Amino acid sequence: MLVNNKVLDEDKVMVIIRDIRRKKELKELNEEFIREHLFKYLQQETKITNSLVKNFNQKSAYYKKVIKEVRARLRRLYGLFRIEEDSDNRRELVDELVQSSKNKRKEIIEKILKTHSSTKERLKCYEKLYHKMFSLTGKPKSIIDLGCGINPFSISLMKLKKLKYYAYDLSIEEIEGLNRYFKLLHKENKSFIGKAGILDVMNWVKLSKHEVMDICLLFKMTDVLDKGKGHKATETVMKKVPARYVVVSFPTKTMSGKKMNFPRRKWIELMCERLRYKFKIIKFSNEIFYVVEK
Repeated sequence: MLVNNKVLDEDKVMVIIRDIRRKKELKELNEEFIREHLFKYLQQETKITNSLVKNFNQKSAYYKKVIKEVRARLRRLYGLFRIEEDSDNRRELVDELVQSSKNKRKEIIEKILKTHSSTKERLKCYEKLYHKMFSLTGKPKSIIDLGCGINPFSISLMKLKKLKYYAYDLSIEEIEGLNRYFKLLHKENKSFIGKAGILDVMNWVKLSKHEVMDICLLFKMTDVLDKGKGHKATETVMKKVPARYVVVSFPTKTMSGKKMNFPRRKWIELMCERLRYKFKIIKFSNEIFYVVEK
């Protein structure tokens, strides 16, 4: 790795990445994603980079600072809405799902959706959400789900016979589980094509070159994208993603569970007006959805 004209050996880079991933909540993160954010951190910390190049010591204060601060960045980006204690249970449920008969599948899918905070909340309203969403967009033939988490396990609740679905996240475990589920769906319905993969949504070039889709789902992703620094990142994603509709969602409760006094996000409404995008709002007790037509 070349950082500020200093070369950090590849073996040492891999040691740092391995140590960063020792934390349970980060162990499923894609290696390239960690590498990218490690590189950005070291670019900003010249003194630390020089120390690592001259004297690579895993017990040094500089080394420990790198691990601690890069982990903190990754948690802010990735861990905002995860229920990490349920990940082992989810793997077992996916195993059960792919081996189950059709009549047991709905029950198992509900259990899977309960292993993630956001999908657990949506269980009460998923069918109404998709019905209202598609009444605005028309029934889609293709969907791209960015920062998908385990949301694609709700596909059966969309009640679509023919669908191409691309799901992207950073968790290896989640992507593997989704691809197993998609394979099952395709086996039973050849009109369904699904693919889950690793993608950093901030990779504008890769995103803009994606196949054109009918709808992009961007559920509870704006905080992760913007990181409290305005809303330029969210705006760029919405402009770059090749989809006619973008559905952006926000929680209507604080992290402590209190109802927000003003759950609507005026900034996205003003942004849509400026970009001449039309939007409609779908509101539930825990989440508000902006259906944006580009």
